[in-house]
Amino acid sequence: MRQAGEPSVEEILESIKKVIARDNRAIAADDRPEREERSLGIAAPRPAEEVLDLAEAGQYLDSEPAPESPLIPEQTASSMRDSLAALAMLAEPGAAPQIVRSGETSLEGLTRELLRPALAEWLDKNLPPLVERMVAAEIARIVGKKG
Repeated sequence: MRQAGEPSVEEILESIKKVIARDNRAIAADDRPEREERSLGIAAPRPAEEVLDLAEAGQYLDSEPAPESPLIPEQTASSMRDSLAALAMLAEPGAAPQIVRSGETSLEGLTRELLRPALAEWLDKNLPPLVERMVAAEIARIVGKKG
C-alpha cells in the first residue's frame, strides 16, 4: 500500500538501474587510460609505497634468524591436545549393542519392570470410566439408529 507521493516499485528499480549504469561508466572511464597504456606497452608508474627497497630487504636477510619460539606455551598445547583426544574418543562409536540372551536383563526389560506398577495403577484408576463412556456412546448410537 503506497502513499501519495511515494515512488512505485518500477520507478525504484529504474532509478537503481540508472545509478548502476552511471557507476559502471565512471569505472570504465577511470580504467580507460590504464588499458590504453597497457595496449601501447607503456608501464604505469607504481606508487611509492608499493616499491620494494632491496637495500632494506638485504638488511633483514643478513641478520641472524631469531630463535624459533612456539606460538603457544607448551602447557596450553598439552591442554589442547588432551581436549582434542577426549573429543576424538567421544566421536568414535562405542561398543556395538549386545544381544541379550534369555534370562538376562536388558535395558528394555528393566524399563518395563519399572513402569509396570505405574501403568497398572493408571489402568485401575482410568480404565473403568473410559470403558463405561465408550459403552454408553455405542448404546446411544445403536438406539439412535433404531429409533
